[in-house]
Parts: sequence; C-alpha cells; structure tokens
Amino acid sequence: MERRTTERLLRARAQAIGGEVREDSVAAVLGRVLAVQAQDLPAAELGLRVRARGLTLEAVRRATDTERTAVRGWFMRGTLQLVPAADARWLLALFGPLHLALAARRLRELGLDEDLCTRSERLIADAIAAEGPLTRAQLTDRLTTLGVEPKGQSAFHLIRRAALAGRICHGPQRGGEATFVLLDDWLPATGPLPYTGEAAVRELARRYRAAHGPSDALDFVHWSGLRTTTGRSAWAAVRDTGPEAPPAPAEPDVRLLPAYDNYLVGYRDRALSVPAEHERRVWPGGGQIRATVIVDGMAVGTWSGGRRGTPVTVEPFAGTAPWSPAVAAGIARESADIARFSS
Repeated sequence: MERRTTERLLRARAQAIGGEVREDSVAAVLGRVLAVQAQDLPAAELGLRVRARGLTLEAVRRATDTERTAVRGWFMRGTLQLVPAADARWLLALFGPLHLALAARRLRELGLDEDLCTRSERLIADAIAAEGPLTRAQLTDRLTTLGVEPKGQSAFHLIRRAALAGRICHGPQRGGEATFVLLDDWLPATGPLPYTGEAAVRELARRYRAAHGPSDALDFVHWSGLRTTTGRSAWAAVRDTGPEAPPAPAEPDVRLLPAYDNYLVGYRDRALSVPAEHERRVWPGGGQIRATVIVDGMAVGTWSGGRRGTPVTVEPFAGTAPWSPAVAAGIARESADIARFSS
C-alpha cells in the first residue's frame, strides 16, 4: 500500500473515523481522542456521533450536564474543547496560565485593567454561587454593574479569564444556551493533579500521538498551541509505539464530519486529508471550516443541514469522479444517522 495512503488510513483509525472503528460511548470517544473541538457545540456533539456507534444526543447531554464526565473549556490553542472531566484540571493547569498571559494584551486594549479584572472575577464567582448556573448573557448583565459595556467583547473576555483562572467552567445547557458554574462545585478536586509541569506536557504529547498518529513534533505544536521548543522536547521524550499498517479496506468507510472537526484541524499540513485543489471548499476563509464528507480518511465533498430536522445536503467536489454505489450507500447511512441523532 502506498505510504501516504497508509498514513491516511492510520490517522483515520486513530481518530475513530476510519477502518470501521466506532466507540460505544462519549467516555470511550474522549478516552480515545482526548478532545473534540467545541467552539460550535452542536458541531462538537456531531463530532462525538461520527466516532461512535448508535450514540444519542441525550447520552451526550447526560455526559456533559448530569454525569459530568465530559466538560467544555478553553484548552489547546485557547479554543473551546470537550475533554474528559478527569483530565480537565491538569489540562487547565497546563494551558490556563499560558492563555491568561496571551490574553493580557487584549484585556488592556479593551481598557480592562488588573483591578477591574480582579473585581470582575470576584463578581462572576459570587453571582454563580448565589444564583446557580448563569449564561453568558446573564453574567454580562451582572458585569455592567462594574461599568463593563454590555456590547462588544469586554464581558466575554472577562468571563473567559475567570474560566482560565480556574474559577468557573462550562456547566449544563439551559434552553439551548451554555451556562457557567463554579469549577470547584462542578468538578470537585479529588487529590493532587496526576500530571504537572513537564510531565503534563509529555502526557499531552503521548495522548496526541495515540489519537493523531502518524504525526510529528510540529503537528503536535500546531494542535496544542505550545511553544515549539516545549513541544519538541516533550515529543522527543515520548516513545513512538509505531502502529501497524492497517489492512486495505474491504468497503469504503464513509463519515460525515462536522465543521471544525479534529481531523481537519489537528495537523499543520492538510495535504494528507484534503486534495489541494479543493482546499478552499473546506477552508473558505473567515475562520470557517466546513463540514466534510470523508471516505477512508480523504475528503471528497462537503455537506450541510442536519439540524432541527433539516435534511442533509451533500456537495461533491467539482471535477471528481461519480461516487461508487458503496460510497453513495455510506453517505445515505450517515445522513440517516445524523437525522436520528439530531431528532
């Protein structure tokens, strides 16, 4: 099997979107891939679906809102991710100080000095302690009592700062909106962090290798957002298990990946998964990453719809050969499963 094809099939298997690999639960998916991109929460839920067998939206909401086994927060690259609750604290300890430092300049640009940031953090925590889970809009309303403008980015950055500082985290959804809760109430500490300092970075590198291999140190740096020297050092310290070459697929493994999926953002180079001539169809600009049709790890088109009962519409890349009956059947199965999941 040609080397690049082998690498692509291995990556798809590692991400549970190829080789007929599907996990059985939210916990199993996150245990395999560590994090699912979650700045768009419905897309994150579909990111769990595409990696699982028969997963329901109710099961996802139960994991995040009731069982508290998965939590949403700002971790790798400062982007919202869904991660196992058991890993949230050491990931926050690793990334919180880094992103707080990076955010300091933006806070100053918004006219938010250290005194106001401190008072805002205290107000946010006190309001949640007194009233229970609060939405971003509700916290913004509370922050106006300190003179924070209700419009613009100031309130968002103050809320994010409180989360990065370990005071709050995302809690249950309410009426389709995310809420924030006190971290120590929602995820009580059960003992010392399992990984700290260099050990935490090495563990992150190990998890990345397992979930994204074949990959290299610069892929890890791109995905994590860590400094290049830090990422390279951790990468070199983690043993490469060297996955065995996968068998040639008997039938094409078709998956409908959501927008912003890990498989599309987890590497510095897109060439292995998206044909160069169609890259703009997936990355049209403006920070968008479209939902994509994947066959054995290779993008062959985009799709839309699937929310609130709308049908899935698939658009093959222009100029590509017609899909085989097996691929068409796989797309139909995935479309039906999205409808089941979203209903």
